[in-house]
Order: sequence, then structure tokens, then C-alpha cells
Amino acid sequence: MKQWYETLFENYGLKYDNESFTQGTIGECDFIENEINFSKQTRILDIGCGTGRHTIELTKRGYQVTGIDLSESLLNRAREKASKENLKIDFQRQDARTLKLQKEFDLVIMLCEGAFPLMETDEMNFQILQNASKALKEKGKFIFTTLNGLFPLFHSVKDFLAKSAKDDNATYDNNTFDLMTFRDFNTTCLEDDHGNKIELECNERYYVPSEITWLLKSLDYKQIDIYGAKLGAFSRNDKLTTEDFEMLVIAEN
Repeated sequence: MKQWYETLFENYGLKYDNESFTQGTIGECDFIENEINFSKQTRILDIGCGTGRHTIELTKRGYQVTGIDLSESLLNRAREKASKENLKIDFQRQDARTLKLQKEFDLVIMLCEGAFPLMETDEMNFQILQNASKALKEKGKFIFTTLNGLFPLFHSVKDFLAKSAKDDNATYDNNTFDLMTFRDFNTTCLEDDHGNKIELECNERYYVPSEITWLLKSLDYKQIDIYGAKLGAFSRNDKLTTEDFEMLVIAEN
């Protein structure tokens, strides 16, 4: 049986690129470039690359980037976009839970809930962190965003999604946040690229900063920094607060 995130991205490549949460690519790539000191020798792995927005933008800027995703539909869209710009990019259909890449990359990025934290168990989410870490060379850097578990303790996730996604294709309903598992359960309704109406029972795992820090320490990261993640405007100056829906994590080994 397919999981909700597999069904969601089966025929969603075109509409995905128009969602509000995908509009921060340029600023996010500016931040990534700054974090690697604009070194064109940096080999980058983009986990959960989706339609390739960060992969393509970083490739245009002269970096060697490999993009992986579970969705063939999103990857096809990524390949189309890259082809239109005459870019040769290695896009691979891979499951981040079973990724076998070892010590090949200087930087791993996993942005906009790419893979982590969508999985149905904490163990699967941890597998993704493990495999991302194994793909890094020594002295590598791991940059990812994830849902901020402090946010739902102070705010309604349903209200936030309704407000931020008012011009988007998807709507969210029946939200319940489970304090024991820190998962938000909701019914997501959307129209796919073929015009089909889809209703999905979704759930996503929110993490508090201390959990992320502990998980990454267990993977032997020496430096772990966590900030608020502002769409298209990542910055080390943004201290994480309860107002941030997402957090930006930067880990170095």
C-alpha cells in the first residue's frame, strides 16, 4: 500500500512548482553558497530534490549537484526543467531510507521537508539522517530544514497552513496534533496535474531542537546550529522562536 507522500507526488510536478512554499529558491541558494564559501569544488547531494529547484539553481551557479527523490513524477519534471536550460544533472530515483552513497559529498542539503520528516515512523526518519550523514566526506556539512515542534505548542497548525497557503492548490482540514508523538494528522485535498481531485490522510513529524541536536550528536556531528527558517531568507541571524514553523539545521562533522 502506498504511503500518502507517495500518492501526493505521483502527478504533481507542475502544480508543485507553483506552491507558495517553493518560491524561496534563489535566497536559499544564496545562503547555501555562502555556507560553502562559494567553493566550486564542493560536491553537493540534494535529498528529496523534488522538481530540482535547488539542484538546478546551484548547477547554474557552477556546482556539481546530484539530486535524488522517491517520486519519478517530480524527477521527470526536474529533468524537463534542466533540459530546457541545457544543464546535465544527475537526477536519481532513490529512497533516502536505503541510500547507499558513502563519503562522496562535501555538502548534503535536504530542504522544504525533503524526505525527512515525512516518514511514518521515527526510525525511518532517523534512517534518512543516518544515510545523509554516511554520504558526507570527512569535514562535510549537512544543511536541512524540518518542522519546528515548538510551533504547535503555541499556535494552531491548521490556522497557519490556511493562512500561508491561501493561494495554493492544497487545502488542509481535520488537523489534530498528538502531544505524545509530536505528529500532526490532517486531511489534505488537492488537484493533481491531470485535474484529478485527491484527498489524503497525512501526518508529519514535528521535532523540537533538543531532539534534533541529540539525533545529530549520536551521528557524531561536532557542531550543530539551529535557527528559524524563513522562506527564501535563511540566515544565521534568525534565532529560533516559537513563531517559526520550520527550523534550519546546520551540522558539521
